Amino acid sequence: MDRMQGLLDAVVAISREVELPAVLHRIVTTAMELVGARYGALGVLSESGERLDAFITAGLSTQERDSLSGTDLPSGRGVLGHLISHPEPLRVDDIPAHPSSAGFPPGHPHMRTLLGVAISVRGEIYGDLYLSERRDGQPFDVHDENVVLALASAAGIAIENVRLFERVRVGAEQFQRLLLPTLPDLRPFTAAAVYRPAAEPSQLGGDWYDAIPLPGGAVAVVIGDVVGHDLQAAAAMASTRNMLRALLFDRSTSPGAVLSRLDRTLQAVTPNPVTTTTLARIEPAGPGWRLWWSSAGHVPPLLITPDGRVEILSAEPGLPLGVDPEEPRPDHSRHLPPDTTLVFFTDGLIEHPARAIDTSLAELAELAAAHAALPLQEFACALADQHPSDGHDDLALLALRTPPA
Repeated sequence: MDRMQGLLDAVVAISREVELPAVLHRIVTTAMELVGARYGALGVLSESGERLDAFITAGLSTQERDSLSGTDLPSGRGVLGHLISHPEPLRVDDIPAHPSSAGFPPGHPHMRTLLGVAISVRGEIYGDLYLSERRDGQPFDVHDENVVLALASAAGIAIENVRLFERVRVGAEQFQRLLLPTLPDLRPFTAAAVYRPAAEPSQLGGDWYDAIPLPGGAVAVVIGDVVGHDLQAAAAMASTRNMLRALLFDRSTSPGAVLSRLDRTLQAVTPNPVTTTTLARIEPAGPGWRLWWSSAGHVPPLLITPDGRVEILSAEPGLPLGVDPEEPRPDHSRHLPPDTTLVFFTDGLIEHPARAIDTSLAELAELAAAHAALPLQEFACALADQHPSDGHDDLALLALRTPPA
């Protein structure tokens, strides 16, 4: 009963992993625990099935690993090769005496007993699980073989699930990127944008950005985040961005009024989830530029002056879209001298469960000041690479720089 409970716990543990290297390592360590083995390894076969492409090990001490540091990956000869050629369960009480034994490389720890089991994925051999040296000194028995066979069956399913998940994740990320625009020619402004998926695999996100040249030498910039991480969030992001584009060309309407019209339109035609966004318009004003912006519950942008000082543009935020479309939305304005940089971003750049948003904003401001002299694309990538968040949410960032004097 204890061994059966251990097997069930092992299957649950393997099934929870969502990255292939972690799954393979967990398979080895849980197999070792189930039969009390001192050493374990998993050899992943090449596409031809004739050699090993990867070899994941566990149980080796630091000294043993150092002794094998110059040794090549096992080539699939000897007893390991026997299991590749004959994928039936293999129990060996004396490895050197086995007819297929080819000996061990220099520095290899002494191993006498072996239990080998093939792992199949969709009917094809994916690799072989090897266990050696029971801690009680006894050879592996039929009970060990049966429990490892059961684990190998569950391992094959877990490996296939992770590979499918990875394909879905990659496809979702590609789909998300396709929904985001390629920045147009905004001259005389320069602009750079970065989108990064969450560090942990997840579904689609709702982060987006956009920049649109307007008549009269002005430009509109928008950053937003739809609540949720699914197909609905991605679809809502696309419809919101497209509607907003259609509303932006009325230069007589303030950003706050545009967001109000957008909110009312969204409420009337689609059941979109709650969305935060910042809409800004930058237009010529004398020798410099004038920034007009309005926030719908979104994190404030950064302003970096030509001499490298960073200011967080904290101002009264309105309600997120989808809450109350009749609530007035405040507008804000700011003069921009030449060579000023604005940074608009989503909360995935700063959110961290261990610290307040204000603390993360201050850290981001320091990071921006440290990299302010970089070309704009390098600057944007530096912020995306070194951000103070915990990486559990996707992020979008758009930086815009006014022309030099």
